[in-house]
Amino acid sequence: MTTAAPASLVEEILELKKERNAVILAHHYQETEIQEIADSIGDSLELARKAKELDCEVIAFCGVWFMAETAKILNPARTVVVPDQDAGCSLVDSCPVEMVRAFKRKYPDHAVVSYINTSADVKAESDIICTSRNAVAVVNSIPAGQPILFLPDINLGNYVKKMSGRQNMRIWQGACIVHATFAARKLTEARNAHPGAFVVAHPECPAEVLQQAGYIGSTSALIDYCVKSEHKQFIVMTESGVQHSLRKLAPEKEFWFVSNENCNCSECPYMKRNSLEKLRDCLDTLRPRVEMDAAMMDRARLPIERMLAVK
Repeated sequence: MTTAAPASLVEEILELKKERNAVILAHHYQETEIQEIADSIGDSLELARKAKELDCEVIAFCGVWFMAETAKILNPARTVVVPDQDAGCSLVDSCPVEMVRAFKRKYPDHAVVSYINTSADVKAESDIICTSRNAVAVVNSIPAGQPILFLPDINLGNYVKKMSGRQNMRIWQGACIVHATFAARKLTEARNAHPGAFVVAHPECPAEVLQQAGYIGSTSALIDYCVKSEHKQFIVMTESGVQHSLRKLAPEKEFWFVSNENCNCSECPYMKRNSLEKLRDCLDTLRPRVEMDAAMMDRARLPIERMLAVK
């Protein structure tokens, strides 16, 4: 059970937020106490849209670094800060920009579709960005005869290739350290332990896991489905931070999470680097601050805007 945050610490954060004319954005994978005081909670696509709509001077982004970069790209005149600069992402690490540039030199005819879980430099080399929520629609928006490089998540790429029927797709070999290590055998064990539970899964999971799922969707899509579904019990194959929203929005339902092969948990170690203390400090000092070259941000903004235009 999560321990309640100290009232004095929360009060400090709220006072600093007021002084700074700041908003707090939090991903669903953040600790409960951070989600409780956030102005907006969402997945990558929702927070990208929210960042563009904000009326504030400072954005405190509680997630991982690439998400804060996206917020800065969409809000170049605003100050964007993060609680912990070392909150990274295995997918970002798997896709260095020089390798993307080398691919483009070798295959200049390919459209580069980049998952939002990429660095700003990689976004600047891309033709269009996608999230797990709109990846199939983004790929379908590209002319059928145009070959595609989809990067960096191999599991999401394979899922999109299957759902779109697109054969002319090359898929990068990156993976999420949380979703990619969910084992089908552990899901089978969970289904045997909870035979009445309905399985929902994030498309970053391996194909063997997705084959057992009754519903596949992005983080927020999974939450929406579970809340609105007639099912009362669920096995949820994604990062366990979503249980905050699930249990808040559907307290009458039961949810189980399957541990991955790396640890006896289903948590993202990068997301969990953030804390209320670090959030307070970043609002106080306005550090760590996201700062990037203006020209590079302009280049990265175009493929993000193309993504946001896809319905």
